[in-house]
Amino acid sequence: MLKVMAVFGTRPEAIKMAPLIKELEKYRGEIECRVTVTAQHREMLDQVLELFGIEPAHDLNIMRQGQNLFDITGRTLYGLRRVLETELPDLVLVHGDTTTTFVAALASFYLQIPVGHVEAGLRTFNKHSPFPEEINRHLTGVLADLNFAPTARARENLLSEGVKSASVFVTGNTVIDALLAVVRPGYRFADPVLNQIDYDNSRVILVTTHRRENLGGPMREIYRALREVTEACPCAEVVFPVHKNPAVRSVVEEELGGLKKVHLIEPMDYQPFVNLVGRSYLVLSDSGGIQEEAPSLGKPVLVLRDTTERPEAVEAGTVKLVGTARNAVAGETMKLLSDQKHYEKMAAAVNPYGDGRAAQRIVRAIRFWSGLSPEKPADFLPAKKHR
Repeated sequence: MLKVMAVFGTRPEAIKMAPLIKELEKYRGEIECRVTVTAQHREMLDQVLELFGIEPAHDLNIMRQGQNLFDITGRTLYGLRRVLETELPDLVLVHGDTTTTFVAALASFYLQIPVGHVEAGLRTFNKHSPFPEEINRHLTGVLADLNFAPTARARENLLSEGVKSASVFVTGNTVIDALLAVVRPGYRFADPVLNQIDYDNSRVILVTTHRRENLGGPMREIYRALREVTEACPCAEVVFPVHKNPAVRSVVEEELGGLKKVHLIEPMDYQPFVNLVGRSYLVLSDSGGIQEEAPSLGKPVLVLRDTTERPEAVEAGTVKLVGTARNAVAGETMKLLSDQKHYEKMAAAVNPYGDGRAAQRIVRAIRFWSGLSPEKPADFLPAKKHR
């Protein structure tokens, strides 16, 4: 029996690991899957665990009010030491770029337990953007024994850093697996504000902002651009699930509070959020994952950052980097709202990130690596046309 432990701590990790955990559970006769959560994020993590029916074997519950990177790193490292020494898994799976990801890989290395890195190889090549995620990815990549790259570009990044080719599998991104599992036609929102919006006749702009590097002045620029757009375009409505960070909330309220065409709502659970993406006309965000999710639903994304670790989306034309300057954000948004050909070109572009079968490829790769199967999985190749 191969013992595999999945370790994660935040909502994005949970969303992207859930399809993989469910796939591993299909092989109960040969694989024992154990889940450990650090709860780097508590409430948002629990929502996803409930949605996908995942019960952790271990919960470190490290989250504290006002925690910083030192706190997260220290509590996670010592907490995982106890868990890993008790469980002694044959493989530890981590995801992406969080502090939990890096520390879990480091703790596993200290105990000489092999590490599999899901969503490996993404790079901006700027260690401060996104911070600290870019360095977390690099350090995890150095420690990993198996690298599940979502795209061929991510694989090339790893090879250029000296990672052995035999350890890299191109799988697509598991976020597409999760997305396709929870989007529903005719979905009804619990929030009455969202059910009252006329999605057919309004052009709904979904906005999310939370990145540390955008706090303060850059966010004010973004929000003032949104104000300009709603004043200039009668059909535009903004839906903005506002991050719980007080530094975000205070600026949002100052710049956008009280505007009739701007709906400021609480952060959303994953299922209603992705169904809202599907109802929206376009997305403005400084998030990473939404650059993969929205194109799967045919929605253009304007990325409110100067860099992205997902250049494939830029090259494919599904997303565009616009930065945070007010004129650029307002101009590019207005162009999508007013130029139908430009909009359709982005909306119909090929999504390079997945086909809903990434988890299957990862499990096949694990079985191949462990000797449970002689068959090496074929690499993921993007579809030739939009889903």
